[in-house]
Order: sequence, then C-alpha cells, then structure tokens
Amino acid sequence: MKRRVAITGIGAVTPLGNTAADTWQGLAQGRSGIGPLTTFDASTFAVRIAGQVRGFDEGEGEGEGAGEVGRDGRLSRAARFGVAAARQALRDAGGDRIDVDPYERGAAIAGTVGRPPLQELIDMSQRIISSDHRELYRQAPADVALRSQNAGAAAIADSADCRGPLISLSTACAGAAHAIGEAYRHIQEGDCALMLAGGFDALTTWMDVLGFSLLGALTDRFNDTPQQASRPFDARRSGFVVGEGAVMVVLEDYDRALARGARVHGELTGYSSTLNAYRITDSPPDGGGASAAMRGALTEAELAPDAIDYVVAHGTGTPGNDVSETAAIKDVFGRHAYDVPISSPKSMTGHLTSAAAGVNLLAALGAIRHGLIPPTLNLDRPDPQLDLDYVPLHARRHRVRAALVNAFAFGGTNACLVVRAAEART
Repeated sequence: MKRRVAITGIGAVTPLGNTAADTWQGLAQGRSGIGPLTTFDASTFAVRIAGQVRGFDEGEGEGEGAGEVGRDGRLSRAARFGVAAARQALRDAGGDRIDVDPYERGAAIAGTVGRPPLQELIDMSQRIISSDHRELYRQAPADVALRSQNAGAAAIADSADCRGPLISLSTACAGAAHAIGEAYRHIQEGDCALMLAGGFDALTTWMDVLGFSLLGALTDRFNDTPQQASRPFDARRSGFVVGEGAVMVVLEDYDRALARGARVHGELTGYSSTLNAYRITDSPPDGGGASAAMRGALTEAELAPDAIDYVVAHGTGTPGNDVSETAAIKDVFGRHAYDVPISSPKSMTGHLTSAAAGVNLLAALGAIRHGLIPPTLNLDRPDPQLDLDYVPLHARRHRVRAALVNAFAFGGTNACLVVRAAEART
C-alpha cells in the first residue's frame, strides 16, 4: 500500500517577498512584484523589466548549513535563493524537532536552467585570444562549483542533512513540479520518510533576457509600466515577464508527520507528467499532453474533475500558451471548466522558470488554508477565445478543498500536482 504524503513546511524567496508568508500576502493582495531590471544595465535592451528578488540577505543563502561551497560563498545567486527557501521550509516543518534519520531524508531539486555568467566566458575567451593562458590557471579550482548545476542542489540537501537520495533535474518551467512529484513518489514507495523538494532560478542576466527576447517570448510593450506587463489570459498579452526566486517544500510520510505533531499544510494526492512531442517553444493549440497530465494527476488522486475547487494555471501570458492551457482545461473538465476558478500567479511574480511551479503550489496551499483565491492581475480586457473564469483583478473568497497545480515547459514537458486539505481524507 502506498504511503500518504504530507506537506509540513514551505519556504520562498520571490519578487513578492523573501518569505513564504510575504509571498502569500502579495498574492492575496493582488500586488505586482515586477519592476525595472537592476541586475545589469538594460537601458539599451528591448526588454527592461523583470520579476526580481529585492532586499535579499545574501547571508541567508550561504554560511553554515549551506554545504561546503555555500560556506565559502561560491554558490550562484539562484542557488542562494534555493538555500534560503530550504532553510525556511525546514524551520516551518519543525526544524530540530524533526526526528528523521538522515539516511531516510532525501532531496529533489529543480536547478536553474541558466549557465555560467556570460561575462566570465567572455573574459576567458579574451585570455585565450591574447595567449595569456597563465591567467586561466590562476582560477581557484573550487570555482568550478559555480558552473555545476548540481552544486546548488547538493548545498540545499546538505542544509537539511539529507543523506538519502538526491535528485537534481532541469526540465525548465515544469522543473519544480517534477521535483516535488518525484519526491512525492519516493515517500509513497517508502524510500524515504522526508524529502526536501522545489526549484530555484534567476534568469535575470543579460544573456537570458536577450535570448528570450530574440525568441519573441518576452513582452516589450510595458517597459514604462512594468506592473501592467504580465497579462495571462488578457487580450493584450504579448509575452511573459522573466522572474527569479526559489520555493521549497518539506514532504513527509503523513502518519509519521502526525505522530510527531507536525502541522500539515496539505496532502499531495496526485502527480502526473507527460510530453507534448510538438515543438520546443510552442504549446499545441488543442492542449496536447497537458490534458493527459491533468487527467493522470486527477486519476491518481481519485478525484473527478468537478471535485477540484481551484486550478492554479501555468498561465504565462504568451499568446499560444494561454490558448493551449484553456483548451486542455476544457478538454479535461468539460462543463465544470466554466465553474472552477482559475488564476495565474505569474501575473504578479513574472515567470520564475524552474521555481514557477513552487509558487503555484504555494498559491494552492494558501487558497486551501485561507479560503481565498489569488487573482489574475491585469486581466482587464477579456479575450473572446479565452472564456473561462480566470478570477480577474481581485482575489475571491472561495472554499478550496482540492486544487490542481499546472506546470508546462519549453521542450513540451508537462507536470501536474493535486493537493488537498489536510483533513480531507482523515
């Protein structure tokens, strides 16, 4: 018999705040965290805005409990967000009161989809061109940690004294959902009693902004009014807004969590993953594999579509993605598609790529706890093609017992989670 899985801790560093509580408050208030880019000089760029983390204490993402590279201050900006969010999640779950053997603790982490800082690569190239190869050999060997996707995941696992399995994956915008789903599987099957899971990312470098701009994926129409830029499901949507941050959760064997007196935020009851096999950057207009992923998660959760009280949409604000996701919801939910509230946190945070599904899960847990659905900001001009209830502009009071969390990524990979109120099956 598969074990039940409880969510006992959550931590976040996002454009809406540097804690999970502050992030939820921002979502509930319909507050935008999007503003001018300050991570580089974007004055000559077509896109000059982002959902950027502000006021972050670098010490939260390094020092003791952040692994060897974290203690030495060698973690990337994105990984430091991840370590800080992980520490929050552990404190929320009970910290030192968590009595789980280290070898029964694991981690599943979606790392950044980024790369080494481009300026560093340019500097290396110039040294090679100038034939001053000696400069290359003067780099500290440990600096290789900065270029390793696994370094951040390992530091996060170390922060929780996880000596069981470590899964480090990169599936772009579905990354956090895959990480949380795979952690869920490990607990279900009895491989671990506790898993730390989530994602971190910081695609606010000039190379990432330039690359996504050239793809035509980012909106460039709201540089002077950045808080209006992210417009999922709106008729004036013209692309997503890049963001950064991290969200981590602690998952535990449900019965053991109750036995130790842990507070349970919610119960994960379903997870499914599919691939569109359509195009790298575009979603299929008919919903494609997203429909199958939603159905799979609902089937595992043993819930009919009309038992879902809230759909946390992937909702990027790109013209094609919003059409595809709407088609998939209609395909899976039938008539209930017109009754179930749907909203997109990306309208407030921008797109946190590998961490995006973590924000969506945070929104679902907040809605379950507070009976409040965050709005889709900037949806002031409905698109006739998109005729569902996307909770425009203002949060809404609504009882939520079960929520579906969507995550659909470049490359055509999809992942969906179902989370239920903690007492729903007890």
